[in-house]
Amino acid sequence: MAPAAMTRALAASLADAEPVSFWLEDPGKPAVLPALTGDTSCDLLVVGGGYSGLWTALLAKERDPGLDVVLIEGHEVGWAASGRNGGFCAASLTHGLANGLERWPGEIRQLEELGARNLDAIEEAVARYGIDCDFERTGEIDVATRPHQAEELRDWHRETADLGFDGLEFLDQDALRAEVDSPTFLAGLWDRRGVAMLHPARLAWGLKQACLGLGVRIHERTRGLGLARSGAGMAVRTPYGRVFARQVALGTNIFPSLVKRVRPYTVPVYDYALMTEPLTGEQLASIGWRGRQGLGDSANQFHYFRLTADHRILWGGYDAIYPYGGRLSAELDQRPDTYLTLAEHFFTCFPQLEGVRFSHAWGGAIDTCSRFSAFFGTAHGGRVAYAAGFTGLGVGATRFGGDVMLDLLSGAETERTRLEMVRSKPLPFPPEPFAWAGIGLTKWSLARADENGGRRNLWLKSMDRLGLGFDS
Repeated sequence: MAPAAMTRALAASLADAEPVSFWLEDPGKPAVLPALTGDTSCDLLVVGGGYSGLWTALLAKERDPGLDVVLIEGHEVGWAASGRNGGFCAASLTHGLANGLERWPGEIRQLEELGARNLDAIEEAVARYGIDCDFERTGEIDVATRPHQAEELRDWHRETADLGFDGLEFLDQDALRAEVDSPTFLAGLWDRRGVAMLHPARLAWGLKQACLGLGVRIHERTRGLGLARSGAGMAVRTPYGRVFARQVALGTNIFPSLVKRVRPYTVPVYDYALMTEPLTGEQLASIGWRGRQGLGDSANQFHYFRLTADHRILWGGYDAIYPYGGRLSAELDQRPDTYLTLAEHFFTCFPQLEGVRFSHAWGGAIDTCSRFSAFFGTAHGGRVAYAAGFTGLGVGATRFGGDVMLDLLSGAETERTRLEMVRSKPLPFPPEPFAWAGIGLTKWSLARADENGGRRNLWLKSMDRLGLGFDS
């Protein structure tokens, strides 16, 4: 197809796409709760109504049903990253086994065990609270689409097996295409138990209902504007009032932390996704995918994709956009150039789906840190705890982060608080214009590596030695 004709065909596939998250349009969305007006007091204030804050509030009430817990959310529960992600709920707490092995080799087995227990606990909570979020523990396949990626997957499979990590199954081209059929697929690694697929917004809304059922007081459209000491506790100022709390847990992630010294540790990354119309039975049969696994390719600039309950395909990733100065804006939620790129890649992967149209196209910001996985800490003499930097893998890890924040606030030493991962911090990002220049050079270098057999240039090798990086 000529370039002009191809562009027209891609644009036509996007012509009717709604510029909103498919998940957030679900008719099961609960009513928005009133904003806080006036002053109130509580034992624990949770700031942020995404997964991080919701899990923290829920776990706090499970630990102590008598605890008075208030949660405030600046917009609506699940509105930000928690309602816009791909719905991959991973056991990994370290943004994958490779990243964990590189950074915390001495405690990686413990981290993997804690992650597996955390995912089991999420599955159990979904069942116990009756959260209707299409939870499917189908696993995820890491897919090679270039020969060097296939060799890297085979080598990684051998290495993990030699180290005693036996949860990965190597798939050659025939075995992989028997699972999901794409002419671009060369090999794969299937983690059968370490990832679940779910409806991300319904998970957030279900956690909201579970919190309310345990007595958590939730105020939406109530932004935390300032944090200050107040007697033996803390006070958080909101647009129409204040919350006086003995302790505060901050689950604001990409939004500027109320503890200002934490802000340099994260930068926003805008990630984008497309959702197809529901596939017909014939279209679905043409690609197989009977196991309904999540998939992600092995490139540095990677795609993630999965099936929904009504047989749509979500296709996201590739472009990770850092706005100069870390600017957050609703205007950045839409990026037509990226949608055209994603649509082109989709039809390259699945040419048998030519003619399929996209029903939704959206984006949103996630927080990344230089080590790609969450970091934790306290402020104001242990009265405030925070967790941030989940780097696109927070659907599952935020529950662990909630447990860590509650452990830190309790002052007790636990298995979690003894972890080097919990006790250490990533390197902060430099100020502008150095952050912009460094991230831009890193992205360019990663793209070059993808086109150059995976070979990393001097810049990437230097970043590797320093333990720095940029990811989504």
